[in-house]
Amino acid sequence: MSKATTMPVNGDAPETAGPRRSRVSGIDRAVQILDHLQQEGRAQTAYEVARAIGAPLSTVYAIVEDLLDKNLLARSGDGGVWLGPRLYHYGLAYARDLQVINVATHEMHVLAREVGETVQICGRDGGMMVVEAMAEGPGHFVITSRVGTRVPLNWTASGRLLVAGLDETERATLFRKSAKASPTGRAVTDLTTLLAQARDALAAGVSIQAGESDYAVACIAAPVLDETGACPITVSIVLPEFRVTEEHANFVEAVKDAARRIEDKLGWRVGHFTAGRKYG
Repeated sequence: MSKATTMPVNGDAPETAGPRRSRVSGIDRAVQILDHLQQEGRAQTAYEVARAIGAPLSTVYAIVEDLLDKNLLARSGDGGVWLGPRLYHYGLAYARDLQVINVATHEMHVLAREVGETVQICGRDGGMMVVEAMAEGPGHFVITSRVGTRVPLNWTASGRLLVAGLDETERATLFRKSAKASPTGRAVTDLTTLLAQARDALAAGVSIQAGESDYAVACIAAPVLDETGACPITVSIVLPEFRVTEEHANFVEAVKDAARRIEDKLGWRVGHFTAGRKYG
């Protein structure tokens, strides 16, 4: 006598038809939505978000509405959603207790007054460089990047330095995945060249790029190395391209001095010397 077979209901496949898909929790979906919006850097509709993260549209709609109710998302004028004001307050509270950024921000303002140009503190998020703090210079030179700006590592002087602490294989994997052509077409994408530039920049304690990410804009960056030799942040001067050649030495020494002061205040330079590391 054969056993009765349970038939699928409403077109669903029987449980024995294949492996079950793992469930994604609501909080994981919420984080995916927030991460996606941050990476895109612009408002998007729930439909666009659902397609991008591979989630059911009905699920994304429900989570988006919940996040809107809690001010974690906000509606944009074009029918999309964007990061909400509650996230900003969380960020402010986090930043107040973040010693590294507090110390670096103080030295950033000191350096900006000294050189009369815009100074930025930058960090790394995967294969992207992120502007974490910024002090604008007194002049009329317009800087397009602002706090929160994210660009591929290979576009920036800081990107060559933020890979400190990674071994050569890890750097190669990171650059291979993240390197992209820049709007000016001048950013290096060749893996061998990027690895060599990173080695040279770390050895010199300074990295310089001109016109790679923005036309007529240059950047001189110095690494802030922690006690392990990793580079959690950089301090960089953003200036007109022509000024790099006119006052190169002065800017290089000023930005390296600022990086050293940050390390000193955080007690990180002791680690460089006790570990016998060379620092430019």
